[in-house]
Amino acid sequence: MILNSATTHGPLTRTALTTLVLCGLSLAAACGRTVSVGGSPDAPASTASSASAPSADSGQQTSQPPATGNTALRVVDSAAADNGLQGTGGTVTGRQVQEAPPKWVQLSAVRSPALGTHLININQATLYRFDKDTAEPSRSACVGECATTWPPVTIVEGGNVYLAGVDEKQVGAIRRDDGSVQLTIGGWPVYRYSGDIEAGDANGQGLGGTWFAAGPTGQKSVPQ
Repeated sequence: MILNSATTHGPLTRTALTTLVLCGLSLAAACGRTVSVGGSPDAPASTASSASAPSADSGQQTSQPPATGNTALRVVDSAAADNGLQGTGGTVTGRQVQEAPPKWVQLSAVRSPALGTHLININQATLYRFDKDTAEPSRSACVGECATTWPPVTIVEGGNVYLAGVDEKQVGAIRRDDGSVQLTIGGWPVYRYSGDIEAGDANGQGLGGTWFAAGPTGQKSVPQ
């Protein structure tokens, strides 16, 4: 199912309340899946003790990966609002610098005539993929000045990824050279574009012949 952006901010429904009862109130039986950093979403969320929401002071990036190894992210097959969350989780917009990764991220699939079906975040910012990256294995080639122009979509260690119209099995994560955790879709690392100022902007589409809006399976989005 493809959702428009308006569906990601509605009131709790009967289904959502059921999800809260089953997932939010029962730590032993959390819904969704877990994604190890650099791995695939193969394990049930209830098997990972680190998949709970991070503390408020856990959002600082580190210059080196933790010595303890990967920390699993929790991928939740419902929107943030359906899980009782408001706000952005700490995701910034436009040219703002993402100084600390968000505590949670929402990925939504929407459709537009100019881009076809593509991904946006909770701020309705278009998300992109880079042709010079690789999906197998997942690897980012956008570093340094490139990552300033095209900020990676990052998340804190152990954070939650909420979905609207996106298959949870498509969501993955890699650890970047600076130690931060970047989300992937269909293996492709995803980014914002600093030149997109307003919600719904897609000024990065086709830039350099290598940057394209990302579809919900990691494919390049094309006009429809």
